[in-house]
Amino acid sequence: MASSSILVSLIKAQAQSLGFDAVGIAHVPPPSSDFGTSSHDPIPETYSVPLPQRLWSRLTHWLGQGFHGTMAWMERDPQRRSDPTKVLPDCQSIIIVGMNYYTDHVPDESQQAGRIARYAWGKDYHDLMKTRLKQLEDYLHKQISGIQTRCYVDTGPIMEKAWAQEAGIGWIGKHTNLVSTDYGSWLLLGEILTTIELEADEPAIDLCESCSLCIQACPTDAIVDSYQLDAERCISYLTIEHRGSLTDIAPELRKKMGNRIFGCDDCLDICPFNVNAQATVEPHFQPSSWTIHPQLSQLASLNEEEFRSMTKGSPTRRPKYEGFIRNAKIGLKNQTPPPSSTAIQ
Repeated sequence: MASSSILVSLIKAQAQSLGFDAVGIAHVPPPSSDFGTSSHDPIPETYSVPLPQRLWSRLTHWLGQGFHGTMAWMERDPQRRSDPTKVLPDCQSIIIVGMNYYTDHVPDESQQAGRIARYAWGKDYHDLMKTRLKQLEDYLHKQISGIQTRCYVDTGPIMEKAWAQEAGIGWIGKHTNLVSTDYGSWLLLGEILTTIELEADEPAIDLCESCSLCIQACPTDAIVDSYQLDAERCISYLTIEHRGSLTDIAPELRKKMGNRIFGCDDCLDICPFNVNAQATVEPHFQPSSWTIHPQLSQLASLNEEEFRSMTKGSPTRRPKYEGFIRNAKIGLKNQTPPPSSTAIQ
């Protein structure tokens, strides 16, 4: 087997050849049973405390405030979500990869047009990234016999943004999303957990400093404090993860959703580090005609068969038919001028 530094170089070169734009390695500390006892007594955010304990503290504190809304799955086994060794015993390293999904297309901002988050303009990134991660995983097994691995794209119990920061790919901004000096706000993440110890990269440094543009840009004030997101107020949560009818969303929030029918990019768009963002060459991320020009009246009148046909292979299926139509109707109502209080003479 090659030395750790040579092996890491080979892994990174292979990742880039597969189309990943960013790749980094994070060290996973040995498992610990010392995860504290209370979400009201957060563990200090210092590097002297291993990352899994810090992640457990952040997660349980966030859950304790009820910021997860109806995402009950977030409550299941916080220690497992925080510590990769609970997912893959003897895990020693995580290979984090990122794909740039930024395109320089301009969304339709005309009257009666909806808005869809940029990452969902093209085809579903889960399928694309998982296929390539599996290829990278196979490469790893060919280089090192006897190792164990697990790979995930969003769907695993891994707090991937924190491990991406640990791997030097970027840092978690005040809006709780990853920010990269090279790619701005536009990286999608995946990871491979492995039982081999690889030479780790230096963790990324938080460069947000005194900037609070993302907090100011949030339409619903969901970023309640720096690095603290109340998902119940977040438009991405309301339009994608929230399961409920139109009336289950408070009128105040429905109005502030504006024309956003799937996700929200406002806190990402405003980030100054996007000045370095370069358009991706990946065909899967190029927008379709309807995702970049979503016409609200047309979408609100879709039947379920039409919805399934239109969203085949797209992330926009996530809210399911009922949630998608709910969002389109809210957007349409927000775009329709209120009736005049005086009759036209």
